[in-house]
Amino acid sequence: MALARSRRVRGVDYWPGFVDALSTLILSIIFLLTIFALVQFYLAHEVAGKDTALARLNAQIAQLTELLALEKTGKVDLEAQLSTVRSNLATAETDRDRLRGLAEGAGSAQGKVNELTSALDDEKQVAARALAQIDLLNQQIAALRRQLAALEQALDVSDKREKESQTRIADLGQRLNLALAQRVQELSRYRSDFFGRLREILGNRPDIRIVGDRFVFQSEVLFDAGQAVLKPEGRAEIEKVGNALLALGQKIPADIAWVLRVDGHTDVRPIASAQFPSNWELSSGRATAVVQFLITRGIPPQRLVAAGFGEFQPLDAERNEEAYRRNRRIELKLTER
Repeated sequence: MALARSRRVRGVDYWPGFVDALSTLILSIIFLLTIFALVQFYLAHEVAGKDTALARLNAQIAQLTELLALEKTGKVDLEAQLSTVRSNLATAETDRDRLRGLAEGAGSAQGKVNELTSALDDEKQVAARALAQIDLLNQQIAALRRQLAALEQALDVSDKREKESQTRIADLGQRLNLALAQRVQELSRYRSDFFGRLREILGNRPDIRIVGDRFVFQSEVLFDAGQAVLKPEGRAEIEKVGNALLALGQKIPADIAWVLRVDGHTDVRPIASAQFPSNWELSSGRATAVVQFLITRGIPPQRLVAAGFGEFQPLDAERNEEAYRRNRRIELKLTER
């Protein structure tokens, strides 16, 4: 019976560490996706603005095309009128010449000649106005063609910018994925070095063990029952952790936002005292005590996090003394802020 209990104590439960590692990875991926979504939103907004501009330019092109068609139709009509006027002019000139030949023999024909000459002058004026309108239409058509060319050039530039934006989006996503993978890999390497150093310093003790990516201290090693003040022997053990953390901090690059998270846990049995009304206060007080002691040993406060979980993250769901002892613990985890 004693041998079975000893094996159960020394067994390492890797499941919580695996869950925490998976949670850290999921949070990192969510962070990446959030940044990627923001970039997508910004570029989508920019592309939407370009689409609006393109729609406006297409509408202008349609209006100009319709106007050009109307102007061309008017030009055709004026040319037809000019052709008629020229034909009438030629006929009038023929009649005038014929009448002038007859005028020598008949004085009464002079009035008809004068009438035809007046009509000829009127036709010439109409022809001159038609030619002026044709010239104006030609100028307007040339201006419309220049506007169409400018609009087509603007559309080409807009398409080119849109393609460049899509290329930048793809490139940014690849760089973010690469940076995230590198950060996770670097932090994992430093975490392994830190835990290896702690294992050497603390030795192979049943009440101090590694569970997944965490160092776990049984509460009895650090605190008296129902208290959140480090015992002398507990201070000695945490000081070893602080020394290892100081040595590791000099190796980790400054651009890696690492922190040591100190988590306090209790067993399921309730506590109600003047100092600790519930297990929340007790677990938080113990985590805070460890953090404050590490600060006195030179660990920067911005590299430390204290968290209390009360009885709500048990390692063992059984209701016996062995399970209660396992669940009363302080966990240290090196992670990214």
